[in-house]
Amino acid sequence: MGGVIGMGVASVGASGVQWVGKGSGTGVINAGVVQVFLAWILAPGIAACFGAIIFLITKFGVMLRKNPVYKALFLVPIYFGITAALLTMLLLWKGGSYTVTLNNAEIVGTIIGVGAAWALVVAIFFCPWLYRKVIKDDWQLKLWHVPLGPLLLRRGDPPPPPADWHGGIRNYYEGHLTKEELEARRAHQAGVRIVNDEEAAAPGQEKQINPDDNTSTDADPYEHVPESHKKIVGPKPEGAWYNGSVLFWYVKYALFRGVDKDVVNMQKKKDILSGDVEEMHARAAHYNNKAEYMYSFLQVMTASTASFTHGANDISNAIGPYATIYQIWNEGTLPETGKSHVPIWILVFGGSALAIGLWTYGYNIMKNLGNRITLHSPSRGFSMELGSVITIVMATRLKLPISTTQCITGATVGVGLCNGDWRTINWRMVAWIYGGWIITLPVTGILSGVLMGLVINAPRWGFQG
Repeated sequence: MGGVIGMGVASVGASGVQWVGKGSGTGVINAGVVQVFLAWILAPGIAACFGAIIFLITKFGVMLRKNPVYKALFLVPIYFGITAALLTMLLLWKGGSYTVTLNNAEIVGTIIGVGAAWALVVAIFFCPWLYRKVIKDDWQLKLWHVPLGPLLLRRGDPPPPPADWHGGIRNYYEGHLTKEELEARRAHQAGVRIVNDEEAAAPGQEKQINPDDNTSTDADPYEHVPESHKKIVGPKPEGAWYNGSVLFWYVKYALFRGVDKDVVNMQKKKDILSGDVEEMHARAAHYNNKAEYMYSFLQVMTASTASFTHGANDISNAIGPYATIYQIWNEGTLPETGKSHVPIWILVFGGSALAIGLWTYGYNIMKNLGNRITLHSPSRGFSMELGSVITIVMATRLKLPISTTQCITGATVGVGLCNGDWRTINWRMVAWIYGGWIITLPVTGILSGVLMGLVINAPRWGFQG
């Protein structure tokens, strides 16, 4: 947006940019640059409201109720159906190379029908698998057993797992201490420092160590040792740069450096923006882990839907000006209908650029938009993503070029506030993100305007006109 404004000011002047809409009253804010600015301001707030509403339903309807696992199992097909309905809504509203010839009643019926059908499929085939996996602790169950559906309910009780078995449901709160655990840990660490200071103050006394005593005052009972992450790149081998092993390492470094980052543990590193992450996470509630596991599958679908909406909005915003420029360069005329034809190769170019950026440098955004803002869990992440998806679908319908980053950040803050404590949110990080949005627009506009000015005023030897 800033680049388009800067280019427009440099080429046709500020009067050539449509800053506000035509007419009076609300017509002033229904078009032009002001409409986009208002959308940027409102989108995070709307996403925060939707995310908070969804999480509050989950919190008080499932997580804080008796037998939350059964409540979560009941809501799984409903949430799957809602997500499928939203995706269908986007496809029918946004369209593409196809033309939707349905009337409004038929569109509504299609949206409801697809959502209900998908919820029914999930209830018949996926819910029995979840029941056996989570409630019955069937450790022998695999993902490919899902198509068996109701037949899984006829399986007998699972045998005890072997002693060396390490599967099952992961602990989604591993490494995140509760408030009581954090206070005990810091009290223990303070006691260790006092003991060490007293020993350092008496240098003439030797510390007696009992080899049979396995306890230590330096041992932290709440210390979380992260799981070892096997690196894809690995350490650089010794030798000259032209050696085969060294060259192969450089290739791996270039291809896999971005995906080799342990984003989860990177979020725990302290810096000027992260603040006291442990204290922030300790103030958030920990819910039933098995119920959280139910929402992990919902989060996969909402994340996929969010990626789809990202392509329908953000990628369109970036590809639109590029497609127009290409058509003007290729045909030498402006689009007559006001819409540019977008070749397939341009869509592939935009999608590939998005994937390459995520693959190589996306970890920097992931580490800041995750646990550094507030404590995440599957139920929270699902609510954030679904709230963001609803906002983006609305903006796409209204043809507003908003940012998915703005929506997911707003939804994250909204869900974080549902903890009932404003200190469960890293406001420093939120302010940094919002500051980046504010700074990016004028900087991009200035750079775009300067470049356009250089192009317009560049020497054109031999040009007649």
